[in-house]
Amino acid sequence: MTPLLSPGFTAEHGLLSPDQLRLAEGVLARVEAEGLETIRVLFADQHGVLRGKTIVAGGLASAFRSGLAVTSTLLLKDTSHRTVFPVWGGDIGFGAGMMTGAGDIVMVPDPATFRVLPWSPTSGYVLCDLVQKDGTPIPFSARAILRKAVERLEAAGRRLVCGLEVEFYVFRLDDPKLAHADGGMPGTPPATSLLSQGYQYLTDARYDALEPVMDALRRACLALGLPVRSMEAEFGPSQCEFTFEPDGAMAHADAMMLFRMAAKQVCARMGLHATFMCRPKVENGMASGWHLHQSVVDAASGENLFMPGADGTLSADASGWIAGLLDHAAETCLLTTPTVNGYKRYQAFQLAPDRIQWGRDNKGAMIRGLMAPGDKASRIENRVAEPAANPYLYFASQILCGLDGLERGLAAPPPVESPYESDAALLPKSLIAAIERFEASGFYRETLGGDVVSYLTRIKRAEWDRYLMTVSEWEQREYFSLF
Repeated sequence: MTPLLSPGFTAEHGLLSPDQLRLAEGVLARVEAEGLETIRVLFADQHGVLRGKTIVAGGLASAFRSGLAVTSTLLLKDTSHRTVFPVWGGDIGFGAGMMTGAGDIVMVPDPATFRVLPWSPTSGYVLCDLVQKDGTPIPFSARAILRKAVERLEAAGRRLVCGLEVEFYVFRLDDPKLAHADGGMPGTPPATSLLSQGYQYLTDARYDALEPVMDALRRACLALGLPVRSMEAEFGPSQCEFTFEPDGAMAHADAMMLFRMAAKQVCARMGLHATFMCRPKVENGMASGWHLHQSVVDAASGENLFMPGADGTLSADASGWIAGLLDHAAETCLLTTPTVNGYKRYQAFQLAPDRIQWGRDNKGAMIRGLMAPGDKASRIENRVAEPAANPYLYFASQILCGLDGLERGLAAPPPVESPYESDAALLPKSLIAAIERFEASGFYRETLGGDVVSYLTRIKRAEWDRYLMTVSEWEQREYFSLF
């Protein structure tokens, strides 16, 4: 028996199975064979931001065997990196002693996620799950939330297949803003300029201007094993889009974390700034979306359950799934569109949804139906999300809402043809409206748990409160001379 398989914290608490530990042994062999020097041991926090520690390569075996301690307050911060829970008391709201005192929790590396970083070839990467020091689960772990949702869907004999279609910006970095005065919470954003002009959607000339960046990102993605399908010059100036081949929910959530990491870090090493912010404050810019293609297949046979009948009528699964997504759309926006900025995308006639409805191959609707008789790729595309969303929470929401539609036997309403002129209910207009809908959601209190709902709403309210206390340029222009 090798030292790695000897009893340790992860094996004793059933956090890594014998098969996973054997896979970990293969990772250790690769680390040694390729001469890696450091390993980034990371997890996706509540915002979908990677956090963790970098260890020397020789410490990876211990991390697989015993986990790696990390400060619990990393799960308690808003997007300014401020801790927004009273950690110095005995109870932050979830039970005495739970995540108090800025104490430790434990990262458990998933060996299946191990990669060598192509832009840092002596560095490895491994993604972790989170547990408490006694090995019990942490209910706020985003990856665990998605895993539970996937298991619920599998118990119903189904699997979600999804395809990523992600828009983002890449700008030239003119000034990183690294003066001492720039180091706040958050820091001063960098000054940038364009790599290409925009509003020449899918023109080859614009792609050619972006090709050095596209090539660098494509090569990094392929080296990481990410299933890139296409690279596109999007509508806005310096706006890009990558699409990926279909895969399972967990695989693509992990892939999204890797892709955002790769895009930002590869670009930074090229003197560029990549951002997945939904609507950057730049002249002549437009919003970026995250369009999630999804279908449901039979878990045993792999049959696409969204393929319509010969007459084009929606299948029962497609109809129920669409109905579930629509029924819970407003209360789900906190998970699909979790930033103040994301709600500035919900505007009519901007290739983005502004109300809760579906249409057949209509890019103005929230849900775009792409289903035809005999088409094994029949699917829907949910266009509601922003690219800054936490992928685990986003995908979990789609599973939970769609499955609820199936279990309740819901039927999709008729598709719309004029999405910006319909009488459908509007999507929430602001983050606070989304917070209030999520907080009042009996559905999410049942499916995610009351503590998770309270946890997420407290964090997002902290962001909203800081936003309200900031005097905007609009207010200054509107009132400073008038009154």
